[in-house]
Amino acid sequence: MGFYATQIFPRLMDWVMSGDEFQQLRKLLLQGARGEVLEIGLGTGLNLPHYPGGVSWLYAVDPAPLLPDRVTRRNRAVAFPVQIKQVSAETLPFDDRTFDCVVSTWTLCTIPDPVKALREVRRVLKPDGVFLFLEHGRSEDDKVAAWQDRLNPVQNIIGCGCNLNRKIDQIIAQAGLKIMTLDRFQMQSVPRLGGEMYRGTVTRPG
Repeated sequence: MGFYATQIFPRLMDWVMSGDEFQQLRKLLLQGARGEVLEIGLGTGLNLPHYPGGVSWLYAVDPAPLLPDRVTRRNRAVAFPVQIKQVSAETLPFDDRTFDCVVSTWTLCTIPDPVKALREVRRVLKPDGVFLFLEHGRSEDDKVAAWQDRLNPVQNIIGCGCNLNRKIDQIIAQAGLKIMTLDRFQMQSVPRLGGEMYRGTVTRPG
């Protein structure tokens, strides 16, 4: 990973995604987290302050350490223990049926094989566990989606692997998970091409 990917891009994203609308959306989603939680794609730890008191332990995975000093500072400010592993979400190093809750925020856009990662999420969720997701993806507006397709190769480069045009609900279904709730909306503080949002709650089938 080059200097841009390890230093410039993480600082830019940390600044942008610290905005008020991002923080409000994180807080709303994470109200449903409880028990032993796994977060895939920890990033710079912006979710940490928004986990509720019902969380007993947080495990987090990310293939690369991003701004570790900021992650450490945010980690120290929470009341529950946090364990971070530098691994890919496609190969989670946890036993089957381990977690009460798995969380993904602005992560599925970047994982190279999101279906494989979500099959791992299904594997490590307890039978009564929930997967909470907040992701940007493909627009339902054909004109917007066409521009997402055109600009996706550029976004891949400047966004360090980020994709504008993934159909998040279809990816979740392909992984064998069951969507219980799904909200589609547009963020107000982000251009529409990157602000078409998917938010929801998912369970293991049967």
